[in-house]
Amino acid sequence: MTLSEQIMADLAGEIASGAWPPGHRIPFEHELMVRYGCARATVGKAVNALAERGLLERRRKAGTFVAAPRIASAVLQIPDIRAEVEARGLSWRWRRLGLGMRRPDPKGRAASLGVNGPLLEVRGVHVAGGAPFAHETRLINLAEAPTAADESFTTEAPGAWLLAHAPWSEARHEISAANPDLDIAEALRVPTRHACLVLERWTWRAGAGITYARQVFPGENFTLAASFAP
Repeated sequence: MTLSEQIMADLAGEIASGAWPPGHRIPFEHELMVRYGCARATVGKAVNALAERGLLERRRKAGTFVAAPRIASAVLQIPDIRAEVEARGLSWRWRRLGLGMRRPDPKGRAASLGVNGPLLEVRGVHVAGGAPFAHETRLINLAEAPTAADESFTTEAPGAWLLAHAPWSEARHEISAANPDLDIAEALRVPTRHACLVLERWTWRAGAGITYARQVFPGENFTLAASFAP
């Protein structure tokens, strides 16, 4: 391993461990030169490589900072937040904010699931590299996933649990832009006027509603992408 590769590995390790969360300014190049006893070109090569991989963001006259992870999702693809975050070399964890029972709301966004029985509501935040990445509210139909009532969802996100215990055969999602309400803004550590992307998802199995999810991403954390052919 060359010294430049060693510097890359060390810096990436700080990011992946969460010691350097998104927005953290890394040491200046002259500081890294002293630390590793090398030339500026060696440090610059390592920092440039991490910036090209999207892990670092250079800001003129301010320094180099840990970049916020960004999900690039195909328009018809349901993203796996944990997989996307870890693919960027960042640590992922789920922080549950709330858990409780709800009755179906005939005027609510989840009404199209066609559920009449009790719903389990799970609220939490996906954390990437130590910083909030996305807020999620999920309603689970206990008639289709009854063992969900025995889960605490303190460390495992409900989406991953559902894939293992209540797979779906049909899905629909809608994408919109919105400002977060106060609770979500506080959870994401953004202002209430911050531009956010909202992904809502409904899933069914053989016509029976399984779950409704609403995920809110600060706008800089999510990109929609699609490829077309004539």
